[in-house]
Amino acid sequence: MTSQDLFNAHHSPIGAFATLTLGMPGAKGGFGLERGGPAEEEVFIALEEADGPDFRALPFFTPGADDSEADRYEVEGSTGTEENRRPSIRLKPFPLEAISRTFTLCRDTWQAGDLTFTLHTQVVPVPDPAEAGLDALRDALVPAIWAEITIDNRSCAKTRRAFFGFNGKDPYTFMRTWTGDGFVAAGQGGHLGLFARSEAGVSPGQGFEPAKLLAPSHPKNARFGLGATAGLIFSAAPGERRTFEVAIAFFRGGIVTSGMPASYYYSKLFANLDAVGLHALGRFAAVAAASENPAGFEALARLPEDRRFQLIHAIRSYYGSTEFLFANPGGAFWVVNEGEYRMMNTFDLTVDHLFFEMKMNPWVVRNQLDWFRFRYSYEDEVVDPSTKERHPGGLSFTHDMGIANAITVPGYSSYELFGLDGCFSHMTHEQLVNFIHCATVYLKRSGDAVWAESIAPTLAACQASLLVRDHPDPSARNGIMGFDSSRCDGGAEITTYDSLDASLGQARNNLYLAVKTWAAYLALADFWGSRREAALASEAEAQALRGAATLVASGAGRDTLPAVLFENVDSAIIPAVEGLVFPWALGLRDALGGSGPHGALIGALRRHLNAVLDPARGLCRFPDGGWKLSSTSNNSWLSKVYLCQFVARKVLGVDGGADDAAADAAHRAWLLHPENTFFAWSDQMVSGLARGSKYYPRGVTAILWLE
Repeated sequence: MTSQDLFNAHHSPIGAFATLTLGMPGAKGGFGLERGGPAEEEVFIALEEADGPDFRALPFFTPGADDSEADRYEVEGSTGTEENRRPSIRLKPFPLEAISRTFTLCRDTWQAGDLTFTLHTQVVPVPDPAEAGLDALRDALVPAIWAEITIDNRSCAKTRRAFFGFNGKDPYTFMRTWTGDGFVAAGQGGHLGLFARSEAGVSPGQGFEPAKLLAPSHPKNARFGLGATAGLIFSAAPGERRTFEVAIAFFRGGIVTSGMPASYYYSKLFANLDAVGLHALGRFAAVAAASENPAGFEALARLPEDRRFQLIHAIRSYYGSTEFLFANPGGAFWVVNEGEYRMMNTFDLTVDHLFFEMKMNPWVVRNQLDWFRFRYSYEDEVVDPSTKERHPGGLSFTHDMGIANAITVPGYSSYELFGLDGCFSHMTHEQLVNFIHCATVYLKRSGDAVWAESIAPTLAACQASLLVRDHPDPSARNGIMGFDSSRCDGGAEITTYDSLDASLGQARNNLYLAVKTWAAYLALADFWGSRREAALASEAEAQALRGAATLVASGAGRDTLPAVLFENVDSAIIPAVEGLVFPWALGLRDALGGSGPHGALIGALRRHLNAVLDPARGLCRFPDGGWKLSSTSNNSWLSKVYLCQFVARKVLGVDGGADDAAADAAHRAWLLHPENTFFAWSDQMVSGLARGSKYYPRGVTAILWLE
């Protein structure tokens, strides 16, 4: 393996908020449920040497670690203790140069010597539970992943064994081994198990350390209940090449949340961990076959290698944060947790996940929006930033729905505080715009006429709210946000770019948010036009034209647009173009054309992007060629870079050629920097180093590359 192969990646079921994170040497990965980072457990994948008793293992453990477990029990020792405690074999890592790794969307394979180990995962649509049968739901939502262990013993004259196990770190349950009807298993508590079929050459083992369970002092001691290491042992006869199938099952039963009772949806489909393991074993052949060429992702092969790697890595990280719950009351509740922060359904991530959800399971968008409108909406007032006078406001939505399964009370998020004008302030305007974009794209691409009837009054309230956030006086409106929410209570609103400077962090008069707002008016006009609501459509169209005129005027006499209008903040920002993705998704080609009613704005944004990306000017480029979201900040978010790369080429026709290839190589290098690889895919990169938004789901914006 080269340094390019030494990175952690998620291997996760869909909707289980569970993962086997694996890929870095040492105790840097492991099995996690509901975690904000890798479990930091030792994972043992080992094969007996052909010419001796020792075992060679993949490097996911700490070689030579002292076995001190027995010392906790035998303070002074006793007769025979040293002999019983001293392992008769050793577990040694394969040299890194002797290992190869093949990383694809649904397979991750390591090969070393006569050992091959593959993890299989699913990337499949989640059926709408309101329409799907139980079998389809069980197959998609089984909280399991699959492992394949091959011993190539064709050149050896002795029986050789392989071992797959781990040293569990859950402080509330202990390791165990067990057997059932047709299976053997090893794992931890009732929430995690490695399952294999009962057959010759397969047995469970448990001990203080792998060497003690692989070479116990007495044959009957191979399942020692005090041992913190457990796993499965496999044997291949001389001259035999044998492959073993393992289902890695997760299960968390009962109520798993606070604030509002909810359980995992899979607990409606499976009674317990054993039921999950058996179902997953029965699915092994189908999953393994599908993992070779996942349906719907044929276009992956056409992507340049650097982009293909980043998209695959991001999709895996997204699934590691997914959680499908069943709330009572409320029913189906799809949640995407915010990586290391574990905030639930952060709305400014939901809007960026939109394109992935529309490809895989559009009903999820509807589900999340219903939770936002029925539980996580609120009415406010708007505040004049100059006079501090308050005026009637309108509808908007919270930043999130809770954190780490602590669901917040209706109308409030876990994130937003009062009286601030920076990080942790309110994102009222942006979340309002996000709701509009998610709803209109879902409706346009799904054709869901029933939900269109249900959501129309909410979208009318969204439009009214958007108008007063421009200005309560219709004659004073310019199409962009000018008033803050009263929820700021003396502070000011921010955008999703909460940790950047004012060039992207401030909401009022912000260029990024202004273009996104312009796009929201276009979306509303299109929606009302399809329903023949002429007055509402005309109102939205007029606001879009006002916003476009304001933006074009702000760039008069210059080739870039100011990051914050009217406030002398002249930073150059790439996300000025981000909002163009939404009219593109709606098919509003006239609005994006140079000769259409908004042609002047499109031309201004194209000039702006060409200028800020010009390597000679260095405004929004790092020295390695990577994209810099703002000329005045070194904090660049890969998820947003991916989105803007798509807009640049597909919407604006800005093709950087070799410069684009250099950027892709730089962005991949950021993810594979040794300081970044522990947390799998991470978003916020400060000069190429992950400083926030680690273990993150948002990188699936790169799904747009497949368009």
